[in-house]
Amino acid sequence: MMRADKQTSWSYTEALPVEDEVLLRARERSHEFGVAPVTTGTGAALTVLAAASKAQTVVEVGTGAGVSGVCLLRGLGPHSVLTTIDVDVDHLRAAREAYAEAGVPGNRTRTISGRAADVLPRLTDGAYDMVFIDADKPNFPRYVDQGVRLLKRGGLLVVNDALDHGRVAEPAVREASTTVMRQVGRAVREDDRLVTALLPTGDGLLLAVKTA
Repeated sequence: MMRADKQTSWSYTEALPVEDEVLLRARERSHEFGVAPVTTGTGAALTVLAAASKAQTVVEVGTGAGVSGVCLLRGLGPHSVLTTIDVDVDHLRAAREAYAEAGVPGNRTRTISGRAADVLPRLTDGAYDMVFIDADKPNFPRYVDQGVRLLKRGGLLVVNDALDHGRVAEPAVREASTTVMRQVGRAVREDDRLVTALLPTGDGLLLAVKTA
C-alpha cells in the first residue's frame, strides 16, 4: 500500500478546514495589502488553541487584515478581549471591519496602532492568558521575551512561522530570518519557565505554556 508523502499530508491538512465568507473576505484584504495571512490550517489551530486554553485576555502581535484575529475570537469565550497591535493603521481598520463582519462586539477587541517593540513593554506583567506572535521576524526575540513576561502562569505563547517556510530544519540555510527563528526556538526550549512543542502546521507553530 502506497504511503502519502509529507507534502501530500500537509496539503490535505491545510485544505481540510472550510472557511466562511468573513474569513475569505479578510484574506482578500490581506492580499490587497500585500500581507501574508495565516494559513487555513493555522487559523483552525488558533481557534482550537484559543478554545482549549479558555483564555479571557489575549495579545496578538501583528494584526494583518484580521484573519488570525477572527480565528482567535471564534475560539474565545463571550467575555474575552483580544488586544491586537500593528504599526499600520490601514491594517487595523481592515481588521476591525473583519471583526464586525464576524459579529464580534466592539468591546471585545482593542486595536493599538504602534510599533510592538514600544507597545508591549507598556502592557501589564502576568495579565494575559495567551500571546500570539506573527509580525516582523527581526524583532521576534524581543516579542517572545515580552510575551513570556505578559503571560499568567498557565498562559500560552504561540509563535507563527516557526519553521521559516521549512528552512529552519535545513542546517545549511543561513538566511537572516532563518537564523532568528532558530534563535527563538532555542531560547523558548531552554527557558525553564516553559514547556514547549513545535507543530508543523502551516509554516510552523511554536507553542509554549508558562508553568512558573
